[in-house]
This record gives sequence, structure tokens and C-alpha cells, in this order.
Amino acid sequence: MKFPADFNWGVATSSYQIEGATSLDGRGPSIWDTFCATPGKVANGENGDIACDHYHRFPQDIAMMKELGVTSYRFSIAWSRLFPAGDGVREERGFDFYNKLINELIANNIEPVVTLYHWDLPQALEDKGGWASRDIVPAFVDYATACVEAFGDRVTNWITLNEPWVFTWLGYLSGVHAPGRQELSAGVAAAHHTSIAHAQASAAMKAVNPKINVGIALNMTTYRVTDPTNQELKDLEVLLDGQLNRWWLDAMFYGQYPAEVVASFGDHFTAVFQPGDEALIVSNPDFIGVNYYADNYINPPLANAAPSTSPSPTPFPQAFDGSAPLPHTDMGWPITPNGFYDLMVRINRDWPMVTNIAITENGAAFPEVPDEDGIVFDERRVAYLEAHLAALSEAIADGVPVKSYFAWSLMDNFEWAEGYAKRFGLVHVDFVTLERTLKNSAKFYQNVIAQQCALVNPALISAK
Repeated sequence: MKFPADFNWGVATSSYQIEGATSLDGRGPSIWDTFCATPGKVANGENGDIACDHYHRFPQDIAMMKELGVTSYRFSIAWSRLFPAGDGVREERGFDFYNKLINELIANNIEPVVTLYHWDLPQALEDKGGWASRDIVPAFVDYATACVEAFGDRVTNWITLNEPWVFTWLGYLSGVHAPGRQELSAGVAAAHHTSIAHAQASAAMKAVNPKINVGIALNMTTYRVTDPTNQELKDLEVLLDGQLNRWWLDAMFYGQYPAEVVASFGDHFTAVFQPGDEALIVSNPDFIGVNYYADNYINPPLANAAPSTSPSPTPFPQAFDGSAPLPHTDMGWPITPNGFYDLMVRINRDWPMVTNIAITENGAAFPEVPDEDGIVFDERRVAYLEAHLAALSEAIADGVPVKSYFAWSLMDNFEWAEGYAKRFGLVHVDFVTLERTLKNSAKFYQNVIAQQCALVNPALISAK
């Protein structure tokens, strides 16, 4: 593997997954607090009340980052920690926390990269319609500008939204994520409003501080149709790709959404797309963040498959089997580094105006815990990271402008509806004692960073 001399190495987390302290210092409730308190929504009835207690332990966690040798830390701000009701009423203790976090990062020569929204919407805003209401746009713009005013003197790189596909479609259509709604009309509305919110917030943030860089983090995949002779499945691939991979990128760069997806949404779309919205969804992002975990498979429906009993609506009527070849991670996802390479090349080909790509999340869940000697032999995660970094290195060599890589995640944390059972961390967290233990994958990543730095400047590698 070989990466550019100025390549940026990082780790990533999000506020609700690690901070804890959900009822301290004036923080208001978020939709995930409400969702977790709803019986049957989260595995084992778990929640983020304590999580990794990063709110109190962030100096220790930053010391671990420094030990790993990362140059950047991507974290998210909890909207309701700054504005408990999502309005203009500030909670200064929340601002103080993030000021301390940012200053501690800078003191350790780690660049803070801030995500403004990683799914934990203030409950008060959801009570007014959430992302399905167009009123969310000015609320988000006000929040974004307040963050830049407070932290923009030290934070250069900003991400508006993390994985809008996930929190719109899983939150408002399937209901498996907060706020748990199951309405096709709400899902379409939310997806559109995120495009407006990103574009309008980006412009407002740059107006406050023209020196900052603003982007978005999109979960993307490579779709694999296993029977290319099946036209129905090929048509479905176009729809799924349009809904996931092209929806936000085409909005930002072309002021339009994929025509076949718009047609499939019908009246649900025309009800929320207003005259002039073409201009409102256009932005000129300084970078595009890509969250990649695995390819998605589209197989012919299983013979004699039982009909779906899911109460949630679906945007597309075609039936298919989405099972993927082995091996799988603990999430049941396949391990497909070739698809990672293909996706990078595809982005470079189909959106050539993107000149700065950041891999804002990449990683794998495996269950290994410390042995009797305190060693975490998570060799499958090591193999996953090695294969995906090799694929990324190859894509860069082939001209794809990837500038940064953020491993997901720094440490085991609250994995949303899965609770604490799925461990993505480079660092193991004992959720009883909250003790942190570097896994072998953390040591692997540490070595990769050191070796890449040594290729650029041998003096940078320490005697250790």
C-alpha cells in the first residue's frame, strides 16, 4: 500500500453512540432517547444514557488517538446539547464541552472534523414534524451557523449530515431507526428536505466563515445483480442505485433527482417538491464523504418464499433476495473490498467534479473480547482493514482523488437499534467497567499510519 504524502489518517465516532451523560448539563432529549425508551425498539432495551462515557473521559480517549498516530478525529455534535429544544435558546454548558474537546484535540496535534448531524435530532423538533417537515430547514441552518460561529476559528472541516439515506428511509419509512415512523410520504419528504438543508446550511456556514470546508457524508455501495438476464432485477438496481447513490449527489451537482426514482415516488414527491427547489438543492461541496462497508446483492426471489409481513411501506414493489456470499461480518454484511475499489472508480467517473473524497467511515463488526492476557485477537477485522486499505490505495493510484480515511470506529459503542452487541471499535470497551483496551486491529492501524509516514519522511517513525 502507498498513500499520498499529505494523506489524512483518522478515526470516527458520533455523539449519541459514545458520549453518554444524556441528562446532564442541560442536554435536551433527542429522538434516540425517545426511541430507546420505547419497548421493543432496541436490542435488550439498551440505550445511550452512559454509552462509553466519553463526555467525562474524552481526555483519555484523545490520548488513545494520539497513541494510534491519527491526524484527525471525526466526531459529531449533539444538537440538543447546544440547543435543548432545537430552537434559539442556548445551553452554554454544551458549548463549553465541545470547546474543551476541540481544544484538547488541537493540543494533541489532532485535527477536529465536525459532523453537525449524526441522527440525534432534538425531540422537540420531531414533535413539530422532524425531517418530514420543511420547517426543519431553517432550524438546521440556524444550528449550523451557530456552530461555525462558536467553533469555526478552530474547526476547518465540517460535515453537515451523516448518511441522510439512513436517517430518512430507516427513520421515516421502515421505522427501524428513530423516530420509528413508517410512512412513505414522510420518507420522501425527509429525503428531499435533507438536500435543501445541506445546501442552504453549507451556504450559510461559508457566509459566516469563508475559510472553512463543508461537505456531507453519504453511505454508498456497489450493487451486484447476480442474474444479469433478469430485466426486472436490472430495473430494480437502477431504482435502488438512484435512491441511495445518486439522490444526494445529483441534487448537489445538477439540481435534480434521478428521474426514474422521482417517477416511482409519484404524488409523494410532487407534494413536497416546490417551484424553485432545483436551485435550493444545488451546492458546491468542498469534499464528499463516503461511508462504505459492503456491497449489496440483488438476487432473484427465493422459490416458495413466504410473503413479507412487514407493516412498513416500500418505495419499490419488486421482490428480490438480498442475501450475500460468505464470509460475513457480525452484522451479516459481506466482505467486498473489490466493491470498494469499484465504487471509488465509479464516483470519479460519474461525478468528475468531485476533487476531494474523504472515506468518512469504513470498518467491520466482530465480537472478539480481551483474552486472559488482555489481548484482543480480532484478526478478521485486521484482514478487513488491510484488504480495504489496499483497494483504496489501488483506487488512488488509478487517479481517484481520495484525501482522507477515517476508520469506524475508534471504540466499541452503542450501535443504534442493535444496542451494544455489535462491536465496530478498534478499541474494546467493557460496558460494565468502561475500561478501554486496544485491539490488534488498533495496533495494525497504528502500524499502517507509522509506515506510511515513514515512506514520506523516515524521521517521522518513532523508535517505538
